[in-house]
Amino acid sequence: MSTPTYSVLGTRPIRHDGADKVTGRAIYGADVHLTGMLHGAVLRSPHAHARILRIDTVKAAALPGVKAVITAADFPQGPDRIVDLGEGDTPLSYIRGNVLAIGKVLYRGHAVAAVAATNAHIAEQAAGLIQVEYEVLPCVLTAPDAMREDAPILHEDLETTELGKKSGKVSNVAVHFRHVLGNSEEAFAQADVVVERTFDTATVHQGYIEPHNATALWNEDGRIHVWCSTQGSFVVRDVTACILDVPVQRVRVTPTEIGGGFGGKIPVYIEPVAAMLSKKTGRPVKVLMSRREVFEGTGPTPGSHMTVKMGVDKTGRMIAAQASLAYEAGAYPGAMVGPGGMCVFASYNIANVTIDGYDVVVNKPSTAAYRAPGATNAAFATETVVDEIAEKLGMDPMELRLMNAAKEGTRRADGPKYRRICCVEVIEAMKNHPHYSAPLEGPNRGRGVAVGFWFNAALPSSCTISVNADGSVNLVEGSTDIGGTRTSIAMQAAEVLGIAVERVNPTVVDTDSVGFTGVTGGSRTTFATGYAAYEAAQDVVRQMKERVAKIWEVEASAVNFEKGAFSAGEKSMTFAELSEKLGSTGGPVVGRGAVNPRSAGGSFSGAIADVEVDPETGRVSVLRFTSIQDAGKAIHPSYVEGQMQGGSAQGIGWALNEEYYMSPDGGMMNSSLLDYRMPTALDLPMIDTCIVEVANPNHPFGVRGVGEANIVPPPAALANAIYRAAGVRMNRLPMKPSAIMEAIWAKGN
Repeated sequence: MSTPTYSVLGTRPIRHDGADKVTGRAIYGADVHLTGMLHGAVLRSPHAHARILRIDTVKAAALPGVKAVITAADFPQGPDRIVDLGEGDTPLSYIRGNVLAIGKVLYRGHAVAAVAATNAHIAEQAAGLIQVEYEVLPCVLTAPDAMREDAPILHEDLETTELGKKSGKVSNVAVHFRHVLGNSEEAFAQADVVVERTFDTATVHQGYIEPHNATALWNEDGRIHVWCSTQGSFVVRDVTACILDVPVQRVRVTPTEIGGGFGGKIPVYIEPVAAMLSKKTGRPVKVLMSRREVFEGTGPTPGSHMTVKMGVDKTGRMIAAQASLAYEAGAYPGAMVGPGGMCVFASYNIANVTIDGYDVVVNKPSTAAYRAPGATNAAFATETVVDEIAEKLGMDPMELRLMNAAKEGTRRADGPKYRRICCVEVIEAMKNHPHYSAPLEGPNRGRGVAVGFWFNAALPSSCTISVNADGSVNLVEGSTDIGGTRTSIAMQAAEVLGIAVERVNPTVVDTDSVGFTGVTGGSRTTFATGYAAYEAAQDVVRQMKERVAKIWEVEASAVNFEKGAFSAGEKSMTFAELSEKLGSTGGPVVGRGAVNPRSAGGSFSGAIADVEVDPETGRVSVLRFTSIQDAGKAIHPSYVEGQMQGGSAQGIGWALNEEYYMSPDGGMMNSSLLDYRMPTALDLPMIDTCIVEVANPNHPFGVRGVGEANIVPPPAALANAIYRAAGVRMNRLPMKPSAIMEAIWAKGN
């Protein structure tokens, strides 16, 4: 099949919002200022697990400048029901309880009460005057501890769902699921090499630079207006309406510019609080989180405890695999173990697989998505085991992966059979990349590789395109722009219309101004909202064919459109020329696109890492790093490369430095960017990228999401590199200097 040629797609235009962002004119959540605005502050629990016996707000309310104090009792307490957070269904009672604690606090930093005052300093002072009497309870901080029979119970009404059915047993295990393909036990008996290892990963945060924020106005007409930094304005609308027990018609959410999210700005935390404070005061209220509140009161990615077992025959063919994945959900069920189970063996064609997943509540902040949530943990385990198998067989680790790579027709243990995928092409690109064969000289140095998968989300998206008289168009969409999606979406419309992307004016609007659009997450935005833009542009072309047919007095079916020009026989007219005549041929042309794609098509990514390990301190220096990923079709290659580099940088931080450092009583001891050690430019080499393009059959331009798969392989690639540099296999993240030295000392003994 020939590769399509494009005029716009694959080019590197300047992003439409670039000037505003580099000059500081872009409006972020903290920049919203309304007349008469008050400032809010939230009181948070100092305990990881405690009953709330009494809340006394008298002193806080009496402080001059304080206009309102609220607790969970101020919110409607209607019947529980299931609501969609944007990446999964959740009981409304859990969302309510996480916004303001009801009866119990379940982690240090859990919101308990809130204050609105004339300035932020008074609000903070007043929050400190709220007196709360607690009955402190024992806490559990890891999945293995929480799964013990004698563990303290977080939710007295939480019954374990065991293999799809309610068990009647109250425990900290919300869900135990199992995926089975073939018979792994029988297959292991036939294996020539079997490796089984156990792994642990610490809780880590997404690390977005902009803290959470929300400004709300409960207006005199009963409508609630919210401005906030969010990955999903419709999620904020719907969840806020649920918590406040009002119809969604009464809530309008305007998404501001967003300073990073990576999944962590999908859940709702302070928007309903700001709205209720506004209702109580009759004035708009802004609530801004501090950095400490972001760490302690929002959703990090889950820590995990995993066992992976894999078996191969003497040729290296993988014949059996088992995984046990216990992920920490934090305070409320919803650990990312489901996606972990989907991805743990997704890169390989294995006939006999058993996967057990456990969603376990612990006394930490309720977890949220973080770039391929659950997949990075799982790949750390699987890819380390694969590397050890290659060593035992004396095989090149890339050859072992290539031999067993998933292909079109491969069935995953969780059910889906792959359509056209790109695992083989990614591994071949890794094997053929100059980095893989480059000399690596010097002592204490090693090279490691790993691959990973993310299935990508689809979800609904809407878009409208209106044609201007000068031949430009206005594109209206509802997807928060985190990584340049205004431009990548506009480029797809421009390609259909045959115009320059600079002639497209993309705007992200509020929830009243566009049809329902899913979250900016799951690697779906360029895919799904781009698909909606494609459909809207096709609608524009159809309408304009009818207009030019009227001018030429021919049937619309006789009009052709190609590369921005209409033609019929000897007659021709450009898109811009026809745009001038719309007023005289029937009025405005507005195209619309609304899509709900069946499947987004998965993406595979690979990493090659070179490291040097200091044998005296255990410090790891990353010497060289290459990220390889299939984009389907790279709409804007610079943005694709940026996503690959960003995900790799985060994966490196996750692997080597980052963790929630917890005290025994459940306190996070490093809740600042000074102590929570994210890598900077000084810690990283220039990250090389290699884009592979295997067209996605589920998209008109072949697009696959690229935002997430790139974070999956880095920790495993680094672990495998550390093994070759220091001779020790690491089974815990982060692989910080002290952990590496402990492993070296243990090996020496």
